[in-house]
Amino acid sequence: MILVFVLVALAVLALLVLVHRWLWVRLVRDTTAPGGLARRVGTSLAIALPLLSVAALTAGRAGAPFRVQQVVAWPGFLWLAVLLYLTLTMLVAEPIRALLLRRLAHRTPSGVAAAPAEQVPAAAGAGAQGAPEEVREAPGPDAAQTPAPALELSRRRFVARTVGGAAAAVAVGTVANGAYGVLRGPSVKRVRVPLAKLPRAAHGFRIAVVSDVHLGPILGRGHTRRIVDAVNRTQPDLIAVVGDLVDGSVHDLGPAAEPLRELNARHGAYFVTGNHEYFSGARQWVDHVRELGLTPLENARRALPHFDLAGVNDVAGEAEGEGPDFQAALGDRDRARAAVLLAHQPVVIHDAVRHGVDLQLSGHTHGGQLWPGNYLAELANPTVAGLERYGDTQLYVSRGAGAWGPPVRVGAPSDITVVELASYQA
Repeated sequence: MILVFVLVALAVLALLVLVHRWLWVRLVRDTTAPGGLARRVGTSLAIALPLLSVAALTAGRAGAPFRVQQVVAWPGFLWLAVLLYLTLTMLVAEPIRALLLRRLAHRTPSGVAAAPAEQVPAAAGAGAQGAPEEVREAPGPDAAQTPAPALELSRRRFVARTVGGAAAAVAVGTVANGAYGVLRGPSVKRVRVPLAKLPRAAHGFRIAVVSDVHLGPILGRGHTRRIVDAVNRTQPDLIAVVGDLVDGSVHDLGPAAEPLRELNARHGAYFVTGNHEYFSGARQWVDHVRELGLTPLENARRALPHFDLAGVNDVAGEAEGEGPDFQAALGDRDRARAAVLLAHQPVVIHDAVRHGVDLQLSGHTHGGQLWPGNYLAELANPTVAGLERYGDTQLYVSRGAGAWGPPVRVGAPSDITVVELASYQA
């Protein structure tokens, strides 16, 4: 198993090296003069940015001071998002670049002297990887004439700069817009969910669903404050925080989580663990959210006036002997009552169906977060976002209120969802 992991890691690393090399050729070597300041700066960035990305991904696990994590997180994670869209836009631009070069090739306008073949340096035949770096002017009686190799180099560089600049502008603009969407805070969605067993007295009961906040080196106290204010403005009857609240320790992120103390709902606020809590020290966070006024549901159930509210630990807890226990949470309940289950990952929906749950509230997927990540998320999750039915059980998956890694969302805006329960008897 370890050998497979190492081989996969090496394959991914090799792919990243090749992608960075290709982008350097297209965006730096093909667009700049050799030895110039622009080339030196571009080459330095091509080396520094991927190293910062590796540092951002590993600093927390390596136990680096939180301040160091914050310093490397912004450039490192943002570069990962830019890299994704820069690669996609350059792949789209590649055939356009080849077409433009083909149409411009061998065009020599009047008044331009063509140099003899022996005076064209060998590098001129380098092909798609770039234009010749040095050009010797063809001797001739008219010094004002422009040699053909220099003209071809100028044309190649112009095409490279135009195509590369357009692709870079699209990629950076996409990431900037996606980052703005995350940093301004999640929007509020409202979803009405009819439940057959819900009594008329509970018709219109509102549950504010908050998932995947991901407090960490980038998203901090200000992000928590925006979420708390947005939730409280909806005046919910109950608040459900369904995992992946943090990426880090209570020591580092306790102050960032402090505004959660102000969450306000008639029937209280509840919390279940996500996989990132187990990466961050689940026990310390369960204890801390309890101090903040939230009620952790660790494979447990609460009987509310008109329905049962249950919660299970995340499946990542299985490695620590604290995984989901549906029997403990739901085994002995009265199935004549409606049951709402809080579970971080949608993949446990089939267990929920077997235990007669009416509605499962989940997160985890981020809705894919960065398009086309939604297609990958579909491979691992029964539902990526929204409301779907599985037998007699309905599953609602929130896209989440934050972001993991790059503080960027493209095609999957962050949200807080107010789920309004509806009774068939109303």
